[in-house]
Amino acid sequence: MKKKHLLASIVFLMVAVIFYLIYLFYIDNNDNIKSIYLIPEDAVYIIETQKPLDDWNTISESPIWKHLNTNNYFNALSENLNALDTIFKQEQKILNYIGNREILISAHMYAPKKYSFLYAIDLQKIAKLNVVKSHLNTFINDDFKVSKRIYHQHEIIEVYSNNSRETLYISFIKNQMILSYVHTIIEASIDQYNEPKIGRDLQFIEVNKAVDDGNLFRLFFNFKYLNAFTSVFSNEETEYVKTLNNSLNWSGFSFNIDKNNNIVANGVTKTNTNASIYLKALQQSGTSKRSVFNIAPKQTALYTSFTFSSFSEFYQNFETIQQENPEQFKSYLDGTEQIENFLNINLKEHFFSWIDDEMALLQMQSTVSHSTKDVALVLKTKDVDDAKYRLNFILNQIKKRSPVKFKTVNYLGHDINYLSIKSFFKIILGNLFNTIEKPYYTLIDDFVVFSNNPNTLKTIIKSYTERETLAFSDDFTDFSDHFNSRTSVFTYANTPYLYNNLYHFADASTKQKLKENKDYFICFPQFGFQLSPEDDFFESRIAISYQDVDLVKEKYQILSNTTKNQTKAKVEKELTNAMPVDAVFSIPEIYPTDLTADSFSRKHSNGNTRFTVELKDGKPHGKYQSYYKNGALKLSGKYKNGAQSGTWRAYNFNKDVVLKKRF
Repeated sequence: MKKKHLLASIVFLMVAVIFYLIYLFYIDNNDNIKSIYLIPEDAVYIIETQKPLDDWNTISESPIWKHLNTNNYFNALSENLNALDTIFKQEQKILNYIGNREILISAHMYAPKKYSFLYAIDLQKIAKLNVVKSHLNTFINDDFKVSKRIYHQHEIIEVYSNNSRETLYISFIKNQMILSYVHTIIEASIDQYNEPKIGRDLQFIEVNKAVDDGNLFRLFFNFKYLNAFTSVFSNEETEYVKTLNNSLNWSGFSFNIDKNNNIVANGVTKTNTNASIYLKALQQSGTSKRSVFNIAPKQTALYTSFTFSSFSEFYQNFETIQQENPEQFKSYLDGTEQIENFLNINLKEHFFSWIDDEMALLQMQSTVSHSTKDVALVLKTKDVDDAKYRLNFILNQIKKRSPVKFKTVNYLGHDINYLSIKSFFKIILGNLFNTIEKPYYTLIDDFVVFSNNPNTLKTIIKSYTERETLAFSDDFTDFSDHFNSRTSVFTYANTPYLYNNLYHFADASTKQKLKENKDYFICFPQFGFQLSPEDDFFESRIAISYQDVDLVKEKYQILSNTTKNQTKAKVEKELTNAMPVDAVFSIPEIYPTDLTADSFSRKHSNGNTRFTVELKDGKPHGKYQSYYKNGALKLSGKYKNGAQSGTWRAYNFNKDVVLKKRF
């Protein structure tokens, strides 16, 4: 009898457990919350995966991750993900019952120039069994110290590593497990539990609905924090970044890796109510084919193209939208009227009439002056001869009213002129073009190119004449196939060249970080982004190419830090009478940065003058002197109309003349 009671009790207990599990896993859903409700509102971007194990296997087996995993940061991230992966695999039987889990990884700025991550893992019904929480001892050994504290009625587990001296903060909220290495981020996540922001943001919800799940993860970018995020990598605040920061709201993308290890993403982008005039006008002005790449040099670091059905349609929309802000529109009208009255011209007739369907900004490295950053504005013409005629008219009007006397300079068959009107492009086209101030300009093919630096124009001319443009780059043409040829906005970045620009404008600590992570930056040599108008949003696409970093270095002739240091360490040799005369007096071509100046000079790395030369009409004309690094005179002579003339002298460290040559 007792045995029957015992058996009945066991059966009853088993049935009770079964019913409890059925209730737990299939009926009781009221306690679950979405991961997005725990993401703090200052997220710069959010990575989301619904099938973490599958996605992780695809990513971890790719050449891209294997290279990134050699980096200390990514290696640590990999170890953390692998540890979580182990826990999940140990409970695979239970996971088979509850299906896929959602994992969100969000990036947050927690101090100036510093950012870190929050991991939100939806444990779903497994959370009720405390499987993960009970397995935290998987992480724990003598190298760790564990403590707990309460924040707003939620327990935070602090796991301190004696080796790295970092603390991992962990908390469990309903079905969610959240982790971060920064306590303020985990606390901000807990605060979201009662008042979620992003999960209730209507713009985010719309983007979230419009983005397909894709083959891999999804990424959402919050442009509100773009400016702060880019400050991590550069001290320079550009108008282009500010425009995106203030104009766009959320972008969402679904990602995939193709057979050539290109990362490709499709999605949508929403503008906000304060969207820039450019984006609003572009959204209403149609599209056309890009063509500026035909003259953009191969060493272009950043190429941003804006296209429209016609410039006249775009500019009409540009003016109409400005009228929504009466104060801004009045400032625009006053500025354009001032230019027209001062020069006695009609902007629509003499300037706007010849612009066709594309304008672009180019940022590049100069091949003629080795400048770190050159910027140019390129306007496509309907008829280049008509553009030349109307620009000549403006030029003559300027010459009548400007004290600056400038003669046209010819470089490789292309005339370079000087448009001496301060803030011309800022007044007529807005702040996005405010860096183009009192520009030089030249005509190349079907385009007019403007730049503050004449050497930028010479770089573009030289590349065009030598057929060294993006149009002749197999890498670029193959990569551009990822994008539609007709879009409103297209941005292309060549990261090996862009790295040099970022490095030049970074502070000391950022330079050190860039240097340490250079191989993990340039291994993605090409990046592209496009916006195509569609109803009240932009269809968007991202593509990123990956190449073995050694191949990238070979292709772009990037020297190692050791080689650079050895080059810098070379001591300049003293000139002697045993040296070949022709070699000593062979002066590299001089590229003045101001063709209206009376002189031009360069300095050594120690600040001492390297050379100084007098100028006339943008060419060397008059006295020339060069110096050793210690400040002693090295060479002296004269130029006449750009050519060496008269007797030139070479000196040793003691200022003794050791060589002479007559030109």
